[in-house]
Amino acid sequence: MLWQYVLVFIGALLVDVVPFPFPPAFTVMIFLQIYYRLDIWLVIILGVAGSILGRLILTLYIPKVSDHIFTQDKNEDVLFLGTKMKDKVWKCMAFVLLYSLLPLPTTPLFLAGGMTRMKPYIMIPPFTIGKFLSDMVAVLTGSYAARNIEVLLAGIVSWQSITGTII
Repeated sequence: MLWQYVLVFIGALLVDVVPFPFPPAFTVMIFLQIYYRLDIWLVIILGVAGSILGRLILTLYIPKVSDHIFTQDKNEDVLFLGTKMKDKVWKCMAFVLLYSLLPLPTTPLFLAGGMTRMKPYIMIPPFTIGKFLSDMVAVLTGSYAARNIEVLLAGIVSWQSITGTII
């Protein structure tokens, strides 16, 4: 049973360590939690920990490889974002927190932070809070939907839903 939890951690780490937007880590967490019937809170905690470590590793290695994998224009765009984030630490932390609460990929933020060599302690704490809250909602919602699929699908096709779709 332990290896399934390790798989949650590694899966979340792998999707968040790459410099390109991949499917969100919570999809890996939901799939593994449902497939192996894992404890939902351990899945959330280990998945978020894997995501945090993945983003930290991304921030540390991206300055060395960004010139090789991105065009000059993309590098300039990301560096511009990074310098804007680096100007005001508290504004950056608030922005990272709010952005990580949204269902948007945080890859561009960590690319910008890494390429401008922003200290990880500026980005990781607000990311941790936002990631935990947003992934918690996503995993709990996904688990609920999987457990109650019959109820959710029971009223999906009715004359009201067809009329609503047409209108």
